[in-house]
Amino acid sequence: MATDDPAPDSDPAPAAPRRPWEDALLAIAFLTRLPVPARHDGGAGALGRAAWAFPLAGGVVGGCGAGIILATAGSGLHPLAAALLALAVMAVVTGALHEDGLADFADGLGVAGRDRRLAVMRDSHIGAFGVLALVFATGLKATALASLAGPGAAALVLVAAGALSRAALVPTMIVLSPARADGLAKDAGRPPVWAAGLALVLGFAALAPLLPILGPGVGTLAAAGLAAGLFACWAMHAAVGGHTGDSLGAQQQIVEIAVYLAA
Repeated sequence: MATDDPAPDSDPAPAAPRRPWEDALLAIAFLTRLPVPARHDGGAGALGRAAWAFPLAGGVVGGCGAGIILATAGSGLHPLAAALLALAVMAVVTGALHEDGLADFADGLGVAGRDRRLAVMRDSHIGAFGVLALVFATGLKATALASLAGPGAAALVLVAAGALSRAALVPTMIVLSPARADGLAKDAGRPPVWAAGLALVLGFAALAPLLPILGPGVGTLAAAGLAAGLFACWAMHAAVGGHTGDSLGAQQQIVEIAVYLAA
């Protein structure tokens, strides 16, 4: 008997046209826990089309951390403590979405075989590799931020890294197919190519305010972010043959760390 049901592995139906501000709100709603209207509006595949706005959401997250850095400037708080506090606030704002992905992806790398890795990544329990990944990631980010020349530079780097690290996710969602037949990565849909281009433009543009401070060194930040994004894309392809929500979270963290260290 004929059926109108779509094939299980078909891509989500194209989303209805949306205004840019609706895409931005959808990106913020997905990547953060900030209260915004129309959190799930748009239907299947809408998130893929709204992916161009991921850097905007990342800039908002980085801006929250930057606010902490600037608010504690001159208070006598040690730069390392201020950096840790900023990172904690950003984790709260995102619900530790990307940190959770990093931990799950690291745990998956601790076993052999694609299917076993995917099973471990879906397990809600954290393992030794996940714990170590979070410890090293937090330590690297905090010490890198604390070593920057003043709170102004740290604040700008937080915003730039937040934007660029989320921009890196969009081309990965195009180049790699979802590693699972179900799950968030599949439901999001594949972003259009123009969304990846616009996301990268916005991500790299977020580095521009650092030009008066770093000068040509901004190019180093851009190169570090690009290299880290490509490495993470290769790693998830080698590990699970595609992308998952967890592997994208790990990619975001890797790019963010690379930008901090390069600054």
